[in-house]
Amino acid sequence: MPLGLSLLAACHSDTKTTQTATTSDTPPVAADAASPALTDSPGAYYRQYRGLLPGTADTITLNLTVAPRRSDDTELAGAFGSYHGADGHPYELASKPTPAPDSVLLFDVSPEKADNQREGANWRLRRQGTELTGTYNGQPLQLREVQPDGSLPLVVRYYADSIVAFPGVAKSPAAHLSLQVLLPKAGSTPLAENIMRDLRGDTLPNLAVSQFPQFWAKQRADYQKSYRADAEEGRKSLRGASDDLPFGYGLNYEDQQSTYVLWNQGSLLSLGFYGYSFTGGAHGNYGTLAATYDTRTGQRLRFADIFRPNFEAQLSKLLDAAVRRTLRIPTTQPLEETLFVKTMPVTHNVYLTGGGAVFIYTPYEIASYAQGEIPVFVPMAELQPLLKLQPAS
Repeated sequence: MPLGLSLLAACHSDTKTTQTATTSDTPPVAADAASPALTDSPGAYYRQYRGLLPGTADTITLNLTVAPRRSDDTELAGAFGSYHGADGHPYELASKPTPAPDSVLLFDVSPEKADNQREGANWRLRRQGTELTGTYNGQPLQLREVQPDGSLPLVVRYYADSIVAFPGVAKSPAAHLSLQVLLPKAGSTPLAENIMRDLRGDTLPNLAVSQFPQFWAKQRADYQKSYRADAEEGRKSLRGASDDLPFGYGLNYEDQQSTYVLWNQGSLLSLGFYGYSFTGGAHGNYGTLAATYDTRTGQRLRFADIFRPNFEAQLSKLLDAAVRRTLRIPTTQPLEETLFVKTMPVTHNVYLTGGGAVFIYTPYEIASYAQGEIPVFVPMAELQPLLKLQPAS
């Protein structure tokens, strides 16, 4: 039974404004989220496209989210894609910067399509009206803009700013912040409010939701306070100082939050809330928290809404088989030779597609940092006995 036709029981051309990177102490606030309908920030958009990959007969649907790229971005290149075929198995695409604002350069990053030693296929595309045209691994590719049944139009809101550690001090280190979120174009709705709650990381439902500009302003103010406190404390023991970088690099903090579409059709909207943070050390930390919403009600479908109780042993076995498919681990090889675990733990970090569920394991959870984030897809046919399902109304 396709999940687009059944849901879980217990489910109770752009006019744009944005903020650009500055080094001010008082963040400007745009009164956009209070309007009946939202618009994209300049240089930002979300679209869905369909077409055939070269050499295949399977039509793929691409969810493409584009946001402005800051010149000082270290981890994000401004675009993210997720695509799937008829089986509902999604694959993720990361991006590299391009000089042309209407162009995107994507590459496969899902473990099934790439590995730690090399990136996957390159997608070089240019937006031309309602089409994306270009190449896939050097072969011609043409995708047309679509809106699948049950999908929602979404807008991309984006803010970025910089905060100096020591105001008035020459060559002061700085923290760089960015925040990008996807919201329903209709404006304030139960779905939009629940997306904002998940963006904030709320653990309790029905908490009051502020408008997006106010949320950004508070987040920036809180970050500035804690960052400057860290800077004053760390100033006493800085290493790596030089004439060009008198405070070293350790206080050049980074905090990035982005929201991406992982699935959007058939009454299901699945989003990934990606965060990257650098606060000194050898490297930053990152991870994606996933959420699925019933777009008919706007409600978040949580783990207990999706799965029946007392199923962990069965699901662990399914995840064992699935991670072996994902990482190409032979059935005769113990998991601990590739991962940190002997048996697959059941994570609650999961989202739904029309063809199954994806369980996301962030770095260090089951594998090394170098192995990255590991998404594990389990087909609906395997999950069906463990799900709480009811016919769609």
